[in-house]
Amino acid sequence: MLKSCGRKLLLSLLGSTFTCLLVLMMDQQKRQVLELGGEGALQSPGDPTGLTQQQPEGEAGEQSPEEVKSFTDYFSKLTRVRREAAGGPAAQGGAGRQRPPLEEISARDVFIAVKTTKKFHRSRLELLLDTWISRNKDMTFIFTDGEDEQLKKRTGNIINTNCSAAHSRQALSCKMAVEYDKFIESGRKWFCHVDDDNYVNVRTLVKLLSGYPHTQDIYIGKPSLDRPIQATERISENKMHPVHFWFATGGAGFCISRGLALKMSPWASGGHFMSTAEKIRLPDDCTIGYIIESVLGVKLIRSNLFHSHLENLHQVPKTEIHNQVTLSYGMFENKRNSIHMKGAFSVEEDPSRFRSIHCLLYPDTPWCPPNVVY
Repeated sequence: MLKSCGRKLLLSLLGSTFTCLLVLMMDQQKRQVLELGGEGALQSPGDPTGLTQQQPEGEAGEQSPEEVKSFTDYFSKLTRVRREAAGGPAAQGGAGRQRPPLEEISARDVFIAVKTTKKFHRSRLELLLDTWISRNKDMTFIFTDGEDEQLKKRTGNIINTNCSAAHSRQALSCKMAVEYDKFIESGRKWFCHVDDDNYVNVRTLVKLLSGYPHTQDIYIGKPSLDRPIQATERISENKMHPVHFWFATGGAGFCISRGLALKMSPWASGGHFMSTAEKIRLPDDCTIGYIIESVLGVKLIRSNLFHSHLENLHQVPKTEIHNQVTLSYGMFENKRNSIHMKGAFSVEEDPSRFRSIHCLLYPDTPWCPPNVVY
């Protein structure tokens, strides 16, 4: 009988210990969900897990679709909350899916740097000034390599970098260094770089960036390679070190939060960007990726909303044009490469399709023909 009582007592103690551990674990997990989920994860009187979503007024009698009914539901929701808080796939700017606003920003909070060269002022830049820049002059800054009085009459934000007009890594890095310094001086929340063959849909850009906190480490864009770039980092005169990292191509454009840009300062401000670029002997956009991924350890957030001439632009559906952040034009596999769409202008009149795209997005533009079917 004593042995039987001893076994019962032991089983009772084990059961009590297990119950206490389970309650403590659930309490800890609940606190984590509240921390990650913010105001959306509020505990109701009849919800011991604290994961039932608060119901809007007038719906108190209806069951919330997020109500937790079992441990499986509990841990499934916990995993989803953690993934979304960490910036999971649903939060990374895929086509047609963007993060809900985390902070209210406007176009004035964004610093768009357009890199160009004097020989393209007429053939490329005037097209941008006629289209997307015309509606966003205050937030757009043009970085070039020569004086142009005619260009200054059209927009005041022209910065002559005094860099070489050559398309070398040194010249490109020289301009990027000036772009970075001017952004820091501006005090704005986001730095976005594009080339002079990019159309920027500013409304979509602002919507995308509003899904990320500008004070955190955010680097968003689109790689041009299907693998990390391999490079050699010069440690000293006789010592080299292999590195590999992802970078967002400048041909599609990329954006960096102010919080991250400030952390880049030791390697990017003043003349440091040029010396950093020489350290790995790669162009400007690669150097940006090197500083952010290899040095600072911040991962690139890939977005399919940025597009360069290095991809087949015919594959961008016409129905999705209004959702894209940047578009481009050029040559791809020895063929003319641009968005494939009907529009207000023929291909001969508008080979880049930028004018047609602009009239699709902004039909109230004075020079856009009325009643056009796209």
